[in-house]
Amino acid sequence: MSAPVRAQSGVFSSTRAKISVRTLRTDRWWVPPLLTVVGLLAFIAYATTRAFWDAAFFVPEYHYLTPFYSPCVTQGCGDAADFGMLPFELPPFIPKGFLVLPFLLGFRLTCYYYRKAYYRAFWASPPACAVAEPHAKYSGETRFPLIIQNSHRYFFYFATIVSLINTYDAINAFHGKDGGFGIGLGSLVLLGNVIMLWAYTLSCHSCRHITGGRLKHFSKHPVRYRIWTFVSKLNTRHMLLAWITLGTLTLTDFYVMLVASNTISDLRIFN
Repeated sequence: MSAPVRAQSGVFSSTRAKISVRTLRTDRWWVPPLLTVVGLLAFIAYATTRAFWDAAFFVPEYHYLTPFYSPCVTQGCGDAADFGMLPFELPPFIPKGFLVLPFLLGFRLTCYYYRKAYYRAFWASPPACAVAEPHAKYSGETRFPLIIQNSHRYFFYFATIVSLINTYDAINAFHGKDGGFGIGLGSLVLLGNVIMLWAYTLSCHSCRHITGGRLKHFSKHPVRYRIWTFVSKLNTRHMLLAWITLGTLTLTDFYVMLVASNTISDLRIFN
């Protein structure tokens, strides 16, 4: 029995029309993948810098904690350590957000939308519809490292826990100068960020499958059907929410950094 032949793709595919050029498209098809590269690289550069900054991540007066450092459990977290601190200090090359950053990165990397985004933008696989990709072979997500994409559901579980922690931080941010209830611009920024994070997390394809993907008769599960319907509506905006949350995460961290470094004062609305 002969060994199976691996499917060929792109310009090397035997089924591709005999067209000498890479594509017949005359529009600027390269603009979306270019913008994706610029947007993702900009966020990665900013987030990496801030993750290792190790300063200006917490405003103790109003209990503003940037999501890049939450939960903060290392020595030096001070009042930001709402969940306790480790009995030892970590080396400087390990960021304070080490507990959640790997899982959040895994959740984003394995996200169905982000797969499409960076497959096209960074790997040109393919760069756009009706544009031939340069790769000679295609093995799918069956080999390392792309086989890790199949673990997306498990990263979703961790992302849900992180969203709960971010919710706790947002509630804690409604903190007044005297320790009581208070509202500042930072409170609203953290609240808006966590709302968007929940919308992105719940719009995940894995969440949609978990809520109703295995049901054969929706009529027998009316509650799960309603939840599945709600998640499905969010799912249609998954791409938009993926980009919005990159923006809200950056905005939230940047605002907390400015207040924590005394560059600006928090705009207080109440107390």
